[in-house]
Amino acid sequence: MTTMESLIGLVNRIQRACTVLGDYGGGDNSFSSLWEALPSVAVVGGQSSGKSSVLESIVGRDFLPRGSGIVTRRPLVLQLHKTDEGSQEYAEFLHLPKRRFTDFGAVRNEIQEETDRITGKTKQISPVPIHLSIYSPNVVNLTLIDLPGLTKVAIEGQPETIVEDIETMVRSYVEKPNCIILAISPANQDIATSDAMKLAREVDPSGDRTFGVLTKLDLMDKGTNALDVLEGRSYRLQQPWVGIVNRSQADINKNVDMIVARRKEREYFATSPDYGHLASKMGSEYLAKLLSQHLESVIRSRIPSITSSINKTIDELESEMDHLGRPIALDAGAQLYTVLEVCRAFERIFKEHLDGGRPGGDRIYGVFDNQLPAALKKLPFDRHLSLQNVRRIVSEADGYQPHLIAPEQGYRRLIEGALNYFRGPAEASVDAVHFVLKELVRKSIGETQELKRFPTLQADIAAAANEALERFRDESKKTVVRLVDMESSYLTVDFFRKLPQEVENKGGNPQAPVTDRYGEGHFRRIGSNVSSYVGMVSDTLKNTIPKAVVFCQVKEAKQSLLTRFYTQLGKKEGKQLLQLLDEDPALMERRQQCAKRLELYKAARDEIDSVSWTR
Repeated sequence: MTTMESLIGLVNRIQRACTVLGDYGGGDNSFSSLWEALPSVAVVGGQSSGKSSVLESIVGRDFLPRGSGIVTRRPLVLQLHKTDEGSQEYAEFLHLPKRRFTDFGAVRNEIQEETDRITGKTKQISPVPIHLSIYSPNVVNLTLIDLPGLTKVAIEGQPETIVEDIETMVRSYVEKPNCIILAISPANQDIATSDAMKLAREVDPSGDRTFGVLTKLDLMDKGTNALDVLEGRSYRLQQPWVGIVNRSQADINKNVDMIVARRKEREYFATSPDYGHLASKMGSEYLAKLLSQHLESVIRSRIPSITSSINKTIDELESEMDHLGRPIALDAGAQLYTVLEVCRAFERIFKEHLDGGRPGGDRIYGVFDNQLPAALKKLPFDRHLSLQNVRRIVSEADGYQPHLIAPEQGYRRLIEGALNYFRGPAEASVDAVHFVLKELVRKSIGETQELKRFPTLQADIAAAANEALERFRDESKKTVVRLVDMESSYLTVDFFRKLPQEVENKGGNPQAPVTDRYGEGHFRRIGSNVSSYVGMVSDTLKNTIPKAVVFCQVKEAKQSLLTRFYTQLGKKEGKQLLQLLDEDPALMERRQQCAKRLELYKAARDEIDSVSWTR
């Protein structure tokens, strides 16, 4: 095989692999960049211009549906693969990958049936391509795209937009810079009215990538010829014009072999008084070789950009593979390692939230610096230590015996009642921190890329983490309530020692009549003393409650959030571990497709490198 055949064959294989993976142009596919970078040949022409006959002449086989009106109603991506001399010819459809067609009449029927499967048995069209590969020693390596014939009016059974719909579909292929346009025009019509040449001029005004093909030369009126066109005088292109003589309808009806038809075509040009001097540059065989040579030239010039496109796609695919994760190992030890690695990744992110590497942990500081002090300030001490309430509590504490010096029981009851109010802010602080920790667990799970692969493991980690946070909250509540209870259980001795001194310093007389000790000033002084003591306790709890909460909840969450989960994990067997690592089927399919693409693109890069070095 020559270098040219190797190069074009390589492009064909790459395009074939792309179609198998769904990475082909003409559709909404994020991985079609390689296909777009590779050149292909789009066959464009009006209805009944002879497009089908040209394709069959190039292939050397009668395999396309025929009829009046729109016959080609879906794009046909035809990939020709040259095989060794003497090997059997066969065809394969992308939608029937395991079936080989050696009967080309069956190929025609399958094209028709596959067209009807999408469009129905109507004159509707569809942009969804049919992919057909033909392997034969009688073809050159080419990728040809047969497109619906351009038309000017809608016929019965077609939508009014059919003209615009067909042109839009054809444009979507031919306007791509890597598309070579094979513009088919019948010789027995004025070239100025050619639909194919009109569209080609619009998308390729310089004519660099347009090959003009004149069909039906043998059907021109006697005494006329198409030399002005074929020799480039009436319509100049950068590429040469090629004349084709198709099989006649009588030949088609008689099933004249394409090999015989090629021989007749050669004889026509060789013996023609008008075209004899151009015979070596006319005919379907010459057209196929000309396209192959041009493709080889285009491919060589674009190898750097093709390689660049492949390398870029490989980088994107490898990045996606890293994102999706590698396939799960089969042995239990490796599975346990995978689970532990995923758990550690989650814990690392969770700790980063708490320690400040990621946002969220500062909300815990906000609980202590804002919410707790604000809640302490709102406690109803003014009401509790009002004159009326102090008088009532002190009087009830004395019972039938009046207090002699200081109403100790009254003081105790007032202080204990006031300190009970601290339970609410203490427990609220615990709940607020618990809420923040739960939210950080949720965010950390969402930010752990490794966890997205395993829905079951994700749910189990979330459940284990939240169950641990519940335990930490319960323990924290017990601790902060104990702090409040401890303040109530033992009142500071110095406080009581100062009380008589404060009375004497103010000129008070401890031996004053009992009635003086029940005056308004006396009760106000008691309320003031209690308020002072409660303020001292409030300042203490403002410092000790955060310490208790951090110790019981935050520190525990950092150190032992998944401790019980790890203990349970160690008891699981291989089957149970595999259940934890059950991936989303869609993700598994995505990884499989990504791996196939990566293999394809790397192989393509290596092959292009090997071929380009032989130039």
